[in-house]
Amino acid sequence: MAYTDFIAAIDLGSSHMVGMVGTKGPAGTLSIIAYEVENSDTCIRRGCVYNIKDAAGKIVRLIRKLENKLGGSRIGKVYIGVGGQSLRSINHAVSRVLGSGTVTEEVLKELDQECRQYRPDMLDVLDIAAPVYYLDNQPETHPVDLGCSRIEARYKLLVGRPSLRHAVTTNMSEQIKLDVAGAVVAPLALADLILTEQEKLKGCALIDFGAGVTSVTMYKDGSLASLYVIPLGSHLITRDLTSLGMPEKEAERVKRTYGNAIWEKDNEQQMVTVDLADGQHSSEIKLSDINMVVEARSREIIENIYARLEDTGVAKEPGYSIVIAGNGAALKNMREALSERFKMDVRYASVRKDLIADGEMIANNPEYTTAVALLLKGMENCALYTAPEPEIPKMMEFEKKEITPPPVIEQEDENETAPGGNDSTGPIPTPPPTGGTKGGDRKGREDKTPNLFEKWFEKVGGAIGKAMDDAE
Repeated sequence: MAYTDFIAAIDLGSSHMVGMVGTKGPAGTLSIIAYEVENSDTCIRRGCVYNIKDAAGKIVRLIRKLENKLGGSRIGKVYIGVGGQSLRSINHAVSRVLGSGTVTEEVLKELDQECRQYRPDMLDVLDIAAPVYYLDNQPETHPVDLGCSRIEARYKLLVGRPSLRHAVTTNMSEQIKLDVAGAVVAPLALADLILTEQEKLKGCALIDFGAGVTSVTMYKDGSLASLYVIPLGSHLITRDLTSLGMPEKEAERVKRTYGNAIWEKDNEQQMVTVDLADGQHSSEIKLSDINMVVEARSREIIENIYARLEDTGVAKEPGYSIVIAGNGAALKNMREALSERFKMDVRYASVRKDLIADGEMIANNPEYTTAVALLLKGMENCALYTAPEPEIPKMMEFEKKEITPPPVIEQEDENETAPGGNDSTGPIPTPPPTGGTKGGDRKGREDKTPNLFEKWFEKVGGAIGKAMDDAE
C-alpha cells in the first residue's frame, strides 16, 4: 500500500537516532506506520551533532529503511528534534499601556508580534511558549474583553546557541539532500505527549534521562515555568564502570543488568562475572563495587536536577509531582532515589492515550517516545509529490466497412419492349426459360439470348467498376 499523506521525523539522540513515519486522523490522533533505529554515538554528543557528514549518512540510511516500509512512497521532507546542552528557557516580557481601554485580540497579536521580533544576544530563539498575561499586575488566563490600564505578557523563550538550529536545518539539509520541514524543541514536544493538562495546572516536572544529557521541563499553573538541559547523562555511568577494567560495551550491559541507584549493602559479597578489555578473559567483580560507582554518579545527576527545581521555586511546592522518562529512568531504584531526595510523588512516563490511535506499545518504549512526540508536532505532509505520468493517446483505429455498390439501374435493349409500356427503364431482364416452346420460337430466342447476356454482363461489370473507383 502506497501512502500519499504522512509525517516523518528524526530524533537525534546521543546514543541512537530514531526515524519514524506516522499519519494523523481527523481528531489529531497519531497512527505509527514505520520506525527504524541507527547508532549515533560516533556523531552526536550531549544532544548536539558534532560530525555532520557521519550523521547525514546515518539519516540517509534511516530514510531508505523507512521508505522500504511505505509501499513505494518516498519521503520528501522530515521534522528534526532539537535538544542539546545549550538549550534552555529565558524570560521576556512585553507590555502595553491601554489607559482605560479594553483588551482585544488585536492587542494580543501586537504583543506576540513584538515578542517574535526580539533577538537575544548570542542566542537563537527556537520556540516561544504560550505567555502568561497580567492585567494591572494581576494574572489573567483569558484577558480578551477585560478592562485594564496596563497589560503585560510574560513569555518563555526557548533558546540555544545559533549553530544549534543551523546544524540540523541548513547543514543537515544540504548533506542529506532533503528538506527539513521544521526544527522541533524535543523536551517541549515530549512534555505535551506525556503530561496531562491537569498535571501542568497542578504543577509537574518531566525529567528525561538521556544518554548524553538530562532534560528538566517544569510546569506551574498550566504554563511552562522553566526548561533546563543538564550536561550529565546515563552514559557517564557507563564510562565510570570502565574504570573497573571492563570494555564500554560490557560496562553498558553490567549497568543495565546489575546497576542500582541505591547502594544495597546486603549484596556486598555477591560477585559478578564480567568480560575483560582483552576480549578473551573474564573476571569477577564485587556487586558492591559496581553499585558504589553507579550510585555516586546517579546522586550527582539527581542533585543537579534538584538545584534546577530550587532555582525555579518549585522544589518545596505542595502537591508538585515528578514524571521520569528516557532509558536512564529504567535504572533500578532511580524512581525511589528521586522520591527520597525530592519528597515528591514520582511516576514513570506513559503517553496520553487520547493522542495515540495505533502503536501505543511502540510509543511507550523509552527508545521511541521522543520520536513519537516529534510526529505529533508535525503539520506538513512529508510525502514526496510525484507528478502523474502523462497519458499516451491511443492510435485512432478506423473501422473497416465493406463498400456495397449502389443498385444498378440498367437500360434495356431498344429492340425489346419493357413490360407495361414503351419505357426503356424497366427491371433487369430475366433469361428466358429453355423448355416448353415451339421449334421456331426456340430458334429465334436462341439467336437473341447471347446478345442480351453479353450486353447485361458488360453493363453490370462497368457499373461495379465505376462504383469501386468512386469508393477509392
